[in-house]
Amino acid sequence: MSARRPRLVPARAHDELIESLAQLRADLDLAADFPAEVEAEAQHAARTVPTDPATAQIDDLRDIEFLTIDPAGSTDLDQALHVERTAAGAVLHYAIADLPAFVAPGGAIDDAARLRGQTLYAADGRIPLHPSVISEDAASLLPDRERRAFVWRFVLDEGARPVETTLRRGVIRSRAQWSYVDAQAAIDAGAAPSSLQALAWFGPLRLEREAERGGVSLNVPETRIVADDDGYRLERDAPLPVEDWNAQVSLLTGMAAADIMLRGGVGILRTMPAAERDDVAAFRTQTVALGIPWATDVAYGDYLRTLDRDSPSALAILDAAAGLFRGAGYVAFDGAPPADPLQAAIGAPYAHATAPLRRLVDRWSLVVCEALANRREVPAWARESLPTVPRIMGRSDGVAGRLDAATLDRVEAALLSRRAGQVFEALVLGRRNDGARVQLTEPPVTAKVAGLDAAPGTRVRLRLRSTDIATGAVVLEPTA
Repeated sequence: MSARRPRLVPARAHDELIESLAQLRADLDLAADFPAEVEAEAQHAARTVPTDPATAQIDDLRDIEFLTIDPAGSTDLDQALHVERTAAGAVLHYAIADLPAFVAPGGAIDDAARLRGQTLYAADGRIPLHPSVISEDAASLLPDRERRAFVWRFVLDEGARPVETTLRRGVIRSRAQWSYVDAQAAIDAGAAPSSLQALAWFGPLRLEREAERGGVSLNVPETRIVADDDGYRLERDAPLPVEDWNAQVSLLTGMAAADIMLRGGVGILRTMPAAERDDVAAFRTQTVALGIPWATDVAYGDYLRTLDRDSPSALAILDAAAGLFRGAGYVAFDGAPPADPLQAAIGAPYAHATAPLRRLVDRWSLVVCEALANRREVPAWARESLPTVPRIMGRSDGVAGRLDAATLDRVEAALLSRRAGQVFEALVLGRRNDGARVQLTEPPVTAKVAGLDAAPGTRVRLRLRSTDIATGAVVLEPTA
């Protein structure tokens, strides 16, 4: 199914939606503002944390021509990269914002961040993990500014496999901030800087390595809520290749972080159990019913990579495949490693270590890894508080999930408001208890339809009975 540009939220519905989203924030007890003492501590840190390498007593890495690649308009830049091809492969430098330099353990910023857990992204604005003077300025890897960073260095062979890994703290200076769209256009036109050209070499090879270890990248077209002057709209587009390649840099780093922590005997992993045998069998049966059978001699990830994302049957299969990836969590350890350290979707042990501005756990991962990589003691504050982090992140992930789902429901209800009685074409994505989950063709709204008995992949016609922007409820019924 091709992506289409959905219509905007009608003006009157937009007012109702603003009220509904504000009430959702209140219901979830989400406040974007920080207490005065947190802002004061952040302002002080932004002024006083040194970025001169000699003063900070960290490495001067400003001669490396880093660049960033993020969604257009981003200001909280966690990562910058530089890739240089060599005769034997490449050298990859990956800089991660040195957020720990700005957060005193046990201080006001630290306490506030532990309450939040992660930056939350809502249709009506972000609820940041840290005050913006840090996350969008002093610690953000913005171009043409000296910034502190944890810098990973990977020596890669001809297959983009790491043969040497180091990690150190330093001062960097990013040369440019690229959006994904502009980066992809430059690569396609042959006008990209050398790092982006090398990323186009690195990414496909790392996808091959992913296939070898049994990892899976679903790459399901993402529904995004976009705000503009006229209201909100939904956009649904498949990721650009450069997004997948850039994600592979983060995945490589997360696997390296997990390896360092497992060898060092202390750390925190992002884990996910393998799918249950019965669930896999049911999924295989569903692929047969949808007309794209998964052969027994083909690996799961290889099968998903062959699917045509424009096929209705393939979209239904991808929706079902997402259900196999359940049970993700965090496991802290100090001494014996976890009994099952694997992140099943990645196909290897993995740690979150590349987004400290936006995710609490990454601060611990970076501090622990940097100490272990340089044969120093892990800071006492990090080691002692490590067992508390999985609980904090679990709670925060739960809030983020509820916010995402409820926000999307409300925006979808607003998009469909004042269209009661109209008939819509839709695709059945999967069965849901006493009905089915469907996606409308235009606008790309997903909803559950009670009483709909149709196989996944079936195209159906549905009449809209009612919407409720306040709750996000959308009531559709089958029609001939």
